[in-house]
Amino acid sequence: METKWLEDFVSLAETRSFSRSATLRHVTQPAFSRRIQALEAWAGTDLVDRSSYPTRLTPAGETLYSQSLEMLQGLQSTRAMLRGHTSAGQDVIEFAVPHTLAFTFFPAWVSSLREKFGPIKSRLIALNVHDAVLRLVEGSCDLLIAYHHDSQPFQLDPNRYEMVTLGQEVLSPFVKPDLAGGPLYKLPGRSGQPLPYLGYAPGAYLGRVVDLILKQSSTAIHLDRVYETDMAEGLKAMALEGHGIAFLPMSAVKKELRAKKLVSAVSQTVLPLEMTMDIRVYRERPASNAAVKRSAQALWTYLESQIQPRTRPK
Repeated sequence: METKWLEDFVSLAETRSFSRSATLRHVTQPAFSRRIQALEAWAGTDLVDRSSYPTRLTPAGETLYSQSLEMLQGLQSTRAMLRGHTSAGQDVIEFAVPHTLAFTFFPAWVSSLREKFGPIKSRLIALNVHDAVLRLVEGSCDLLIAYHHDSQPFQLDPNRYEMVTLGQEVLSPFVKPDLAGGPLYKLPGRSGQPLPYLGYAPGAYLGRVVDLILKQSSTAIHLDRVYETDMAEGLKAMALEGHGIAFLPMSAVKKELRAKKLVSAVSQTVLPLEMTMDIRVYRERPASNAAVKRSAQALWTYLESQIQPRTRPK
């Protein structure tokens, strides 16, 4: 029996919905259903009454629900204490960060922290967005840093997780300049001559944001996808070689824009063709009786103080 089965079951007991719980647990609904079935096989009895809607627990399910809460709370407290012992000498803050932010935002942000907050010891775990969120959900990191746009929110329970906005990022199209300094390829393109497009792989968070940008454009955009990857740095490298247009975070191309190695691919007829996203940091709300890593708590307190100075009593 796996502890994540118990976490799935608790979520189902509280939401009374397989689809809602699957979303909150960041798995597909078929995979979520299989986990619940595996837990029932382990228990040797039905835990869920599937003949009712909303979903109800059987008497055995109600018993397991109350026991699961106690077991999971005990495991979380134990984990926190063990991690506290492990980090006693180092007190390293573990960050789960999507690849793009790991290359662009994180290094400069840590530098600013050292100037204003003080030096920190950190461990960066660079992942795709989905796996980074899972790291937080599974308790395998102290903090998650990720992009946020209202059209693509993370399904994180606000009763369990808290968030601070660190800044904003603009996503827009860039391309290598031609010999005259203008864009080698200029949007919007034409239906008979689509422009070479360097896109994010299916499922990538920034790819979904780009899809929204293109969908909301008042002018038809004509693109021919010639390359894809899930990393913005990979798209930037291809754009620098002149292979096509790439939608990139502004923080990823600042140096290239100053050196005129990249330019905007947008013509005035389609302005604006960009999207502003928040950069947020998330953490799991500490349990009242759990040991919290001192350095992570100190950093969180500092970050909260930077966004709420006016709400504090005088």
